[in-house]
Amino acid sequence: MLPRFLRRPVAWLSRTRLFRAVGPRVMPSLERATRLLTGGGTPLSGALVPSLVLHTIGARTGEPRRTELMYCPDGADMLVVGSNFARDRHPAWTANLLAHPHAAVDVQGRRVEVTAARVGPDEREATWVLLERNWPGYRGYERAAGRPLRIFRLTPS
Repeated sequence: MLPRFLRRPVAWLSRTRLFRAVGPRVMPSLERATRLLTGGGTPLSGALVPSLVLHTIGARTGEPRRTELMYCPDGADMLVVGSNFARDRHPAWTANLLAHPHAAVDVQGRRVEVTAARVGPDEREATWVLLERNWPGYRGYERAAGRPLRIFRLTPS
């Protein structure tokens, strides 16, 4: 995993207009290629920060979905943020968790059943402090998106 002292410059790069434009097209393909090369083990983003694979049920389709995400450990819980590369729309996986909060994650080589709960307004500010310790400047995505990002706490079931 990327040493902490390198996270700040890489985080800055990830918030640039160029990365936000190119990332949504490039990152999914790179994640798929990494999945094939590693046998589904570690997401590409796992080289930078703690990462997981979220397994949900589609909110509209009812079909199984999988999404590679950065997460922030909080004790046994995991925090995930619907930044969607700072686009103006929430990512689909957040709607999936709202509709079907029982999900699973692949993290550190094992499958864990989790229950998702949206972080409420009362704990949002404290949660952002923790998230930005994990990935500096993360809240910049919220400002760039012009919408409150959905934050979820995934608690092992």
